[in-house]
Amino acid sequence: MSKRIQDFKIVNKASAGGNCLLTLLPLGTPDLHDITPGQFVQVQALAPEVLLRRPISVCDVTPDGHLILMVKPIGNATRHIDSLAVGDTLNLVLPLGNGFDTSDMQGRRALLVGGGVGVAPLVFLARALTAAGASVDICIGGRSAADIAGIDSLFVPDAHLHFATDDGSAGHHGLVTSLNAFSADYHRIYCCGPTPMMKAVAASARNRGTDCFVSLENMMACGLGACLCCIEKTVRGNICVCTEGPVFNINQLLWN
Repeated sequence: MSKRIQDFKIVNKASAGGNCLLTLLPLGTPDLHDITPGQFVQVQALAPEVLLRRPISVCDVTPDGHLILMVKPIGNATRHIDSLAVGDTLNLVLPLGNGFDTSDMQGRRALLVGGGVGVAPLVFLARALTAAGASVDICIGGRSAADIAGIDSLFVPDAHLHFATDDGSAGHHGLVTSLNAFSADYHRIYCCGPTPMMKAVAASARNRGTDCFVSLENMMACGLGACLCCIEKTVRGNICVCTEGPVFNINQLLWN
C-alpha cells in the first residue's frame, strides 16, 4: 500500500462528544479507496512550537469520497487544527498503519466498544461491517452526557447503539462493560479507547473465547516506524504500533 502526502480542503466542521469533526475533500487525486477502517493519518499543524505531525484516526470515508477526522483539542497542535475554518487546507500523510480484520463476517455478529476519541475508528468500521453483511452492536462509554452528545449521528443507521456514562447523566449508569449488550454472544469484538477499558474488554473476550481486536493509542511522532516512540511489547518482541498496528489481535499483546 503506497503512502502519500496530500492536501485536503475543509468543507465542513461540526462537533460530537466534545470533539471537532472535520469533513475533508481531497485535492488532486480524489480516490480514497485504499484507506481501510482502523488506519490513521499524520496531520501537519502549522502552529508555533509544533514541529511534528499529529496522528489522527480515520473516523470515516464517506460514499461520496470525503474523509472525516475526529480531533480532540487538548494540545497546541490539536487546538490549532480545531481553530481552522471551512475553506482552509490540511496537509496529511496517508494511509498509515494496519486496520481491522473485517473478513468472514457476513451473517455474523460483531461488537464494537469505544470510549473517548477512541470512538472515531469505529464509525468507519461499523460502515464496513454492515456493508459486509454483519449485524453490529456498538457500546459507547463516556464520563458524562457531554462525552457522548451527537455520537449516535455518526454511525450507519443499521448499527445498534448502547451508551453508558460514569455519572449516569445519559444512558446506562456505569462502565461500558456493564451494558447488557456486552454480555451477548459475538463472533468478533473490536475495541478502541482508554487502555484500562481496552484491557477490561480484552479480558472479557478471553474469558468467553471470543476473537478480539484492539486499536492502540500509543504516543506516536513519525508514524513511519523511524522514531521508535510507539513501541509495544508483544509475543513477537517489541514492535512499532504505527507500522505493525495500530490494530492488534489481543493474543499478540503481552497484557496482564
